[in-house]
Amino acid sequence: MINWREQASTSHFQTAVAIRDRLRSGAIDDASAGIEELIDALSRSDKRALKSQLVRLMVHILKWKNHPEGRCRSWSSSIRQTREEVRDIQKETPSLTDDVVRALWPRCLSIARDEAATEMECNLADGELSWDEVFPKA
Repeated sequence: MINWREQASTSHFQTAVAIRDRLRSGAIDDASAGIEELIDALSRSDKRALKSQLVRLMVHILKWKNHPEGRCRSWSSSIRQTREEVRDIQKETPSLTDDVVRALWPRCLSIARDEAATEMECNLADGELSWDEVFPKA
């Protein structure tokens, strides 16, 4: 029997191939367990991607707020692109709702504050971010 958790954490593609092989051999229950684990692994992967992009976005916005003399078009462009990336992840994975983003918010903001402070080599005067600062209405 395959350790599906270990397999799915190693390679989604190889897990799908192993599931196909188990189905072909008639091991339906084992393949079903593999499918469930693959779904969970894909969900975790999508959530990690969302978290990573949210942290990136927050870092740029914190730097924008706290270092106005360093503002440039590339920062503005990066903020815009990262907002789009977050929304694209949410569109591709509908379970990653705004409620999920709000649940990730405190941890992501803490990480972003640390990264921004390190990059700017200073303490942040304003280390808070509102939803509207990160995701302004169009």
